[in-house]
Amino acid sequence: MAKTILIATDYSLESLNILKKVLKEKEAANDENQYDILLTSGYDSGDSIRDLLFNTKTSIFNKIRPAEFCDAYGIVKNKYPHLVNKIICDVFTGSFQRTFNQYVSAENIEEAYYSSSIKSKGKGKFDLIPYIKNCKELKSHEIAVEVRERLPERGRLAEIFVEV
Repeated sequence: MAKTILIATDYSLESLNILKKVLKEKEAANDENQYDILLTSGYDSGDSIRDLLFNTKTSIFNKIRPAEFCDAYGIVKNKYPHLVNKIICDVFTGSFQRTFNQYVSAENIEEAYYSSSIKSKGKGKFDLIPYIKNCKELKSHEIAVEVRERLPERGRLAEIFVEV
């Protein structure tokens, strides 16, 4: 049976370094489990009737997730086929802690990973870290990710191959 883990992301290529580090640690520990990975960002869907009726997850992803991100997580998934059962991109649209706790329970999430250097902001995104820290049913781990300011590959698919 696959275990489910949540990785807080802002859908930037830099945030995939969290996924890479987690999978590298699990491989080094000779972990026999397979994982369903939820790459999740907070998204404020607004409060207008039009936004609530006509926004779908696809339209939200078209706004906040670049195409390079999908290619990059596919590369990471192919590098660790023995650990990754599936990777799912998702958004959390709630605004209360109990709503996040219900999301964790409904998705059977056992662990969550985040990095305080990756901040979700802009285009309606909000940071999930406070929700993760306050969720008592969830084992949360902070992953140290170095975000380099001067990186020639910034924003391009080659960024996923840069070792941190």
